[in-house]
Amino acid sequence: MTERIRPPWWLKYVNKAMIGLHRLGIGFGGKGPVVLTVVGRKSGKPRSTPVTPMTVDGKRYVVGGLPGGDWAANARAAGEATIQTGRRSERVRMVEIPAEQARPLLRAFPIEVPTGVGFMKNAGLVSGPNPDEFEALAGRCPVFRLDPA
Repeated sequence: MTERIRPPWWLKYVNKAMIGLHRLGIGFGGKGPVVLTVVGRKSGKPRSTPVTPMTVDGKRYVVGGLPGGDWAANARAAGEATIQTGRRSERVRMVEIPAEQARPLLRAFPIEVPTGVGFMKNAGLVSGPNPDEFEALAGRCPVFRLDPA
């Protein structure tokens, strides 16, 4: 069975607020969160969650902040998603990166997405922005490359 960490109680409310802001057309610029919408693997309904992509060597990636997260399982099953930034949306293919290839991407995460460090620290996955600790999450936290659909 896949390891699963329960999200904090407040996450659902913060996510709904972020999604609402995006629906109103309020984006957060190039480095901020976007709304990832993927078809649910069980329900078949669209499921949305805020994620913060990072760019490494000209390619965009997203890191699953909690092992066993539903959005990652849905992305694996669907293979594609929609990314919404403000009122602009884009179809993408979700390509999961194998753990060994994900290591350098996870090392880059605390530099590229510093806002994600606190979330992962609060989840008990890391103690701070140490790249070695993030690299050690390979195989626990999924990494997806976002390719044009």
